[in-house]
Amino acid sequence: MYELTVKGHFDAAHALHGYPGECCELHGHTWDVEVTVAGDALDDVGIVYDFKELKADLASVLEPFDHAYLNDVEPFDRVNPTAENLARVVFEALTGKVGEQVHVVEVAVWESPVARIAYRP
Repeated sequence: MYELTVKGHFDAAHALHGYPGECCELHGHTWDVEVTVAGDALDDVGIVYDFKELKADLASVLEPFDHAYLNDVEPFDRVNPTAENLARVVFEALTGKVGEQVHVVEVAVWESPVARIAYRP
């Protein structure tokens, strides 16, 4: 099995509904997002999935969030924009984008250089 990981990022603000602390107020992050896909078959060139293609897939999923107030962006206009929910939403969106030769294994969201959450179904 081969695993391929790429990283993207975006800047956005959010407010966590119901959080018992200052994070319930408007604040922002530079979000780093890592996605890992896996597959066991190589193509004729000898790659499992093109790094460039996976980077483009991730960028297209993250684009609506960049420089936005996440609470106003679907689905976070209905779902609390926690890092946990963001990881799941990105995972689900990428699952529909990557080709059949690989599957999404994990999406990890860093909301700071020292705080990471990962989603694996």
